[in-house]
Amino acid sequence: MERIGLAVIGAGYWGPNLVRNAQATPALRLEYLCDLDLQRAQRVLGGYSTVRATTSLDEVLADPRVRAVAIATPAATHLKVALAALEAGKHVLVEKPLAANLAEGRQLVEAAESRGLVLMLDHTYCYTPAVFHLRELVRGGGLGTVQYLDSVRINLGLVQPDVDVLWDLAPHDLSVFGAILPDEVRPVAVAAHGSDPIGAGHACVAHLTIRLTGGAMAHVHVNWLSPTKIRTMVIGGSAKTVVWDDLNPTQRLSIYDRGVERRDPGTLAVDERAQTLISYRVGDMVAPALTEQEALRAVMAEFAGAITEERAALTDGRSGLRVLALLEAASASLRQGGVFVDIEGDEDAKLA
Repeated sequence: MERIGLAVIGAGYWGPNLVRNAQATPALRLEYLCDLDLQRAQRVLGGYSTVRATTSLDEVLADPRVRAVAIATPAATHLKVALAALEAGKHVLVEKPLAANLAEGRQLVEAAESRGLVLMLDHTYCYTPAVFHLRELVRGGGLGTVQYLDSVRINLGLVQPDVDVLWDLAPHDLSVFGAILPDEVRPVAVAAHGSDPIGAGHACVAHLTIRLTGGAMAHVHVNWLSPTKIRTMVIGGSAKTVVWDDLNPTQRLSIYDRGVERRDPGTLAVDERAQTLISYRVGDMVAPALTEQEALRAVMAEFAGAITEERAALTDGRSGLRVLALLEAASASLRQGGVFVDIEGDEDAKLA
């Protein structure tokens, strides 16, 4: 099968990772690395002598050998760059977030779908072996009914000049929620609280509380200022609970057959009904063996597969819209002092 010609747009922080993984993906053939700084692009390419470095996006999009582009530029440029690529008939992979706001994101999804092109989000964590396993476990009913999700993503990170910590870090957790939760479990409202203790001009520490259909609750804590790095997610179900510790390579997932149950009063004898109706289940813990692999390699394979098979990717444009809808509602909540704000519409229905 003919390899798919690819161009990477952006040679900054994330671009080199895209270049490396594109070169290692058999279904792709890297043709260009495009960046406003030609010397930076040439340094990234190093010994990749067959790949051309250029400063001209027009040159890249005019080349018929390029069927797809992977965009690693600032979020404010995503609409312009991705829309130009889609209008040139190219499939698009774009790093998070899909666009600077929900309206621009809808433009991109509409442009891709009207042309029959793949628009995919580089929500990298969704392609880790741990999240693949979580998706099977949660959507397959292995935890029972989802009761809560609690995610912490904190470290001494790079304080971004153009976005707050929610827009920088929370998309990782929100995209994972979208990938693993059953289709019938959707966010309906979000409350956000944040602080800026260093005077950066926007929130550097933030907490999200998300109401889900069915009464479940999700919580996200993101922080640029913590001297310790923590990446954990707890997903509690009526049958079992799973803990994902992304920084523990020997035991990323721990599945606990432990929890709290409420007994049905009708099953109790009359003399027992005055006693507590709460019981505690204490069972085994299982740590499934996971095959380690680089998530971005799986991203590239999924992008190529979606193009070849003419199907939507796991993290398609609509999944990116759902993340943007959550982020916009969270920003509105921050401005309003942390009140719950309804998530705007059903993005699938809105663009149907």
